[in-house]
Amino acid sequence: MTDTSPERTSTTPPADRTDRVAAFFDLDKTVIAKSSALAFSRPFFDEGLINRRSVLKSSYAQFLFLVTAADHDQVENLRRHVTDMCRGWDVEQVRAIVNETLHDVVNPLVFAEAADLIAEHRRRGHDVVLISASGREMVEPIGELLGVDHVEASEMRVVEGRYTGELEFYCYGENKAIAMTALAKSRGYDLAASFAYSDSITDLPMLAAVGHPVAVNPDRQLRRRATDEGWPVMSFDRPVPLRARIPTPPTRMAAALAVGAGLAAVSRVGVHAFLHRRHRARSA
Repeated sequence: MTDTSPERTSTTPPADRTDRVAAFFDLDKTVIAKSSALAFSRPFFDEGLINRRSVLKSSYAQFLFLVTAADHDQVENLRRHVTDMCRGWDVEQVRAIVNETLHDVVNPLVFAEAADLIAEHRRRGHDVVLISASGREMVEPIGELLGVDHVEASEMRVVEGRYTGELEFYCYGENKAIAMTALAKSRGYDLAASFAYSDSITDLPMLAAVGHPVAVNPDRQLRRRATDEGWPVMSFDRPVPLRARIPTPPTRMAAALAVGAGLAAVSRVGVHAFLHRRHRARSA
């Protein structure tokens, strides 16, 4: 995936075409059923990064996130909680924890409908972009898990390998549209022909930036706006592990069991033949 943000110069050469199509997906409550910023609270606790009080606070924040609309105040409170919680953390340790626990934490949260829609856009030759207010260290591995082409996410300020608790770039609200415009310029996307999917009224700039906005599991304000604008509304409600939908090759253990079963069958045939020959020899 290409590591880009509006604050940095893209490493991608300027596109000589402007007719490519992209599908931009918000992450939380659009692609996955929970807040990605809080989903890793348990692994962080297990590794000693946070205490029980922080786990309880994260659980409460997750509950509010799930049952209420993500208005500006709620998102700001969530951002403050996450940045305060991360202050002083070692960046490489965080990346290691996320990579080691990614499948266990995120796999069960992915909406089946979102995974199918991403696959459909890929089939149609569209680039898929995951765009989220959560930190890049969490969003990028999730993007790799989903097989997207690019990730746009918030950037935490890092000093001497540790988070300072401040943000270099907050990929939220109007900044999402800014990131999309910058990426469209560098990649040659035609935003008028592109798609965007989100659940929250706070992502109105993101949805308005493309020609095909879609409200997914919309909050009340976004549903009202989608109705007024004639935008499609979709409901995703089937979080199913990716491994349940995507065939995977046999694991080493499965292969070993298969070989073992085969050897056992051969052994049984060999023993049967040996006993049969011995019986015939005795009869003679």
